[in-house]
Amino acid sequence: MTAPSNRDLMKLRSLLLFLSVVVLALLLLSAGGFYWLVARTPMRLLGSEATATPGAALFVPKQAPAMVSLLLNPEQLETAQLVATPLAKRRQVREELAQLKQSLLATTGMEYERDIQPWLGQEITLAVTTLDLDYDAANGQQPGYLAAIATQDPQKSREFLELFWQKRAIAGSDLVFEQYKGVKIIAANAPAVEVDRESTTRRPKPPNYRLQVQPPKSPVSPAPTPALASAAVGDRFILFANHPKVLREAINNVQAPDLSLEQSKLFTRAIDSLTQPRIGLTFVNLPKFTQWLREFPATKPVQPLKTVNTETNVDDETALLKQSLIAGFTLNAQGLLAETALLSPDGAATALPSLSQPVGALQYVPVNASFAASGKDLDRQWTQLVKGLAPYETAAQLIQQPLQDLQTRWQFDLSADVFSWVKGEYALAMLPPDGVGANGVLHPDWVFATQRPQTEAGQQAIAQLDALATQHGLTVGPLALSDRTVSAWTRLTASAKRASQPLNLQADVQGVHATVGKYELFTTSVAAMDSALKAVDRSLVSREAFKQATTSLLQPNNGYLYLDWNASQPLLEQQFPVLKVIELAGKPVFDRLRSLTISSYGSQSGVQRGGAFVQLETD
Repeated sequence: MTAPSNRDLMKLRSLLLFLSVVVLALLLLSAGGFYWLVARTPMRLLGSEATATPGAALFVPKQAPAMVSLLLNPEQLETAQLVATPLAKRRQVREELAQLKQSLLATTGMEYERDIQPWLGQEITLAVTTLDLDYDAANGQQPGYLAAIATQDPQKSREFLELFWQKRAIAGSDLVFEQYKGVKIIAANAPAVEVDRESTTRRPKPPNYRLQVQPPKSPVSPAPTPALASAAVGDRFILFANHPKVLREAINNVQAPDLSLEQSKLFTRAIDSLTQPRIGLTFVNLPKFTQWLREFPATKPVQPLKTVNTETNVDDETALLKQSLIAGFTLNAQGLLAETALLSPDGAATALPSLSQPVGALQYVPVNASFAASGKDLDRQWTQLVKGLAPYETAAQLIQQPLQDLQTRWQFDLSADVFSWVKGEYALAMLPPDGVGANGVLHPDWVFATQRPQTEAGQQAIAQLDALATQHGLTVGPLALSDRTVSAWTRLTASAKRASQPLNLQADVQGVHATVGKYELFTTSVAAMDSALKAVDRSLVSREAFKQATTSLLQPNNGYLYLDWNASQPLLEQQFPVLKVIELAGKPVFDRLRSLTISSYGSQSGVQRGGAFVQLETD
C-alpha cells in the first residue's frame, strides 16, 4: 500500500472544507425567510428546537476538537426563504440552493430531491473527531471527520446507502464490508485495517469487492489513506466518515456512553448556560481546534505585539484541554444571531457588563470604517484578552496581526504606551485603504478616540507620546486643520532629483493628535484626523448596519467589535491567504455577508457569555 499523494490530500481537504460550511450555508441562505415565518408562527416552526441539543453528540468523543449541528430540516429553511422572497427573485434563490446541493453531490451520481429529501430528518451534525487517526506522529497527522445525518424513514435511508455504494462500485471503487459490533460498515478505497475475523461476515460480492487484512506493521507505519465510509446506526442516524476507524469509535461511544460528548459534564454545563432559542449549535475544544487549524496555511508570519506578562502554566495541560466554547444559533430579520459561552475548569471571575448603549467615543469613528472596536477600560480588556489567547497561537495571531501595521507606523509599544492608561471610553477603528501602496500592499488608516484620563499619571502618559515620537526621529509640531490646531508627528526628509538641483524638503506624516472636548484623538494621517473631526455629524453609530447589529445583541454588554465585510475583505485576504479558499467553499454565504458584530456579556458562575451577529443581504 502506498501513502496518499499530496494531490489526493489536497482534494480531500477541499472536500472536507466544503462540507464544514454546508450547515452554516443552509442557515445563512435562509435567514430572511425563516424570520418571516417565525415572527408569525414561532411555536409551530421552532417547537422543541428552541432548546434542542444534538442527538448525534452520542457518536462524538469527549476529546473532539469541534462539532457543528443544524437542528432543523433544511426543507423548512428553504420553504421559509422562498415564501419571504419577492416573486421576481425566487428563481435566483432556487438556483443558489440547487447549486449548493449539486456541488455537494457532484461526484456521487445522486439527486437530492429523489435520493435524500424523502428520508432526511431534523439534524445534520459534522465533527472533527480526532487530530490524528493513528496517533503516529512519524507519518504526519490526518484528522478524523464524521457526518451524522438524522433519518425520518430508516428504510429509505438504508436504500439510499445501498444505491450510493452500488454507484461507487460501478464507477470502479474498491469496496470493503465489515461487520462491527452488529453494525455494517462499508468503505471505499480503504487502507488495510485490523478486522476481527470472527465478527466479520463474508458475503458474495462483485469482483471489485474485497476484504483487507492489515499486514505486519513496519517500523514507520504509512499514514491512513483518505477514504469514505458509511454506516446505518439504529433507526435514527446514518453516518459518513473519512475512515472506517472513525465509525468504529463512533459505535464504541454509543455502546460505552461515558466516552461520548453527550455525557460530558462540561458539554452539559455549556448547553445549560445558553438561554436563547436555537436551530443550530457549535461546540469547540479550543486548544485542539487551534491545533487543527495549524495544519492549514492560514496566515503570514507576524511578530507578536509587546504585551504584559502572559505566561501560562505549561504543566497544567489538562486544564487547557478542557477549555471549551459553545454557541447556539438562531435567525432574525437581518441575519444569523449567535449566543456564546466560554467555559474552563478554573471558571471565570464574576464581571458584570456596564454599558447599556454604544460609547460616546464612537462619534469620532467615520461612517465608512471597515473595522471598529469600542468599549470601556481598554487596559483591563486588552490584558484579559492577551492572557486568554496566550495558549492559542493561531487565535492570538488573528488579533495581533491587524494591529502590527499600526504599531509599526507609530513605533509605540501599543500595550504599554497607549492601552495601559485608557480607563474610560474608547473606540479604535480602521478606515479602508486609499489606493494600493508599494508592491501592492494595502495600508489602511487608523483612528483611536478615548476619554481623557483624570489621573496625573494618565495625563503624563499622553504627554510622553510626543517625547517618544521625537526619540524615534519624528518632528512634533502644530498643524492647522480646518478651524482647529492639531499636533502632527512628521518625518522630514531632504532630497533632490538631480545633484545640481536644490534640495526639496518632504514631510511624511506618521501620526496626528488632537484634543476635542473630553476626548483625545489619534490618527495615522491628516486625512484620517479630518474625517474623525467631521464624523460627529455622520459617524458609525448612524449607520443602519451598525444600528441593526447593536439592537440584535443583548444589553448590557462590554461594547462591540464591528467588521464591515465588503470594506475589509481585500485587507483580510492580504493578511490571511487561506480566507480565499474558505470564501470559494462557502460562496453562497460570503456573497450575502455584510457585517460581523461581536459583544461580551461579562462572566458569571464560571461562564464567560457573549454574542455575535452576522448580518446578511436578505432582499
